[in-house]
Amino acid sequence: MTTQPEPRVPLVARSVVLDHALGSLLDLLPDDSPLCWLRRGEGVVGWGQAAVLRTRGASRFADADAWWSDVTAHAVVRDDVRRPGSGLVAFGSFAFADEPGDSVLVVPEVIVGRRGGVTWLTTVSVGGLDAEAHLAPAEPPRAPAAVTFADGALDGERWMGAVADAVARIGRGDLEKVVLARDLVATAAEPVDVRWPLRQLASSYPMCWTFHVDGLFGATPEMLLRRERGLVTSRVLAGTIRRTGDDQHDLALAAQLAHSSKDLEEHEYAVRSVADALGPYCSSMNVPETPFVLHLPNVLHLASDVAGVVDDDASSLRLAEALHPSAAVGGTPTAVAVALIEELERMDRGRYAGPVGWIDASGDGEWGLALRSGLVEGDAVRLFAGCGIVGASDPEAELAETQSKFVPVRDAITSGASTPA
Repeated sequence: MTTQPEPRVPLVARSVVLDHALGSLLDLLPDDSPLCWLRRGEGVVGWGQAAVLRTRGASRFADADAWWSDVTAHAVVRDDVRRPGSGLVAFGSFAFADEPGDSVLVVPEVIVGRRGGVTWLTTVSVGGLDAEAHLAPAEPPRAPAAVTFADGALDGERWMGAVADAVARIGRGDLEKVVLARDLVATAAEPVDVRWPLRQLASSYPMCWTFHVDGLFGATPEMLLRRERGLVTSRVLAGTIRRTGDDQHDLALAAQLAHSSKDLEEHEYAVRSVADALGPYCSSMNVPETPFVLHLPNVLHLASDVAGVVDDDASSLRLAEALHPSAAVGGTPTAVAVALIEELERMDRGRYAGPVGWIDASGDGEWGLALRSGLVEGDAVRLFAGCGIVGASDPEAELAETQSKFVPVRDAITSGASTPA
């Protein structure tokens, strides 16, 4: 169901290389509906709204793909940059479940991108080109004030009960794996400027993709897919252990993780689900036999990079639809796991754990999973964290894992923030 129609007149987009130096792309973002997709200082940011689509339900990806195909078919695009992310681009964020939850595609009026040492400016308008865009740094954000935290849908004890229930059902053969999430609610004394946690996340987690679309922000370590010039890649993360801060101890933990039967089982389900989903769209694929250990500041993950050659004209949105929900955020078998999530979590995930990223006029794009994330709504921020549950899962250990996964967004909100008296 589409709630906002396509533009009545064609969009006109122009991308040009900037020959003068710019600092951090995040410094350019105004406080009014900024858009962001950055990793290690590179990516795309945007602001303004040249066109917006909101859709929901089981057809949300197909609706978005059809809308975007129509927009790009009628658009006038002059791209002097020819880099991934230049030309006409839409930022998007999709609901985890068919119902409830809105999904959104936003075409900004101004996009600034950086890749491989090249920085560019794209202006988008309806019916005519904008001559210039204001590229001076915006007024910096203020830290949230007087932040307090409270349990979301389930407190720790009740959530551990849900995990125990899931383990019992796995034990009797109902399913192989399910990903259960929980939420935490942060409340500040005044509306939260999302640019503050974005800056903290980009600084603290440069190897992750820092994102913001329509209130949902975070720093995800998991690339659901990248489609670029006929190639598709997907990074699978499943299997996690918390770091201690002691380098020698963390090396021992990495070795422990790499040989953990529980975590290797969880990871295998996730890799298999991605390979099975991409297979029909690829003429050839490379699926690693064993994962590597990805080191992040707060946790260690088992990781695998699945790659393939796309053999048809499937856009990155169609590929995202095929992949979602993977076993990394849903479970195995998918339908059984998703139904159990709805029963046991007792919360609406919204766009948490759904695809988030961007798509260009050729259908190429980057879509991550909206993990290590939060949703800003005025003075409140809803934080999310989840764990893969298999037969060997221990409820207390899984609760501790969620606490470690809350850390990036929690620290980003409270860094520099005042505390209640």
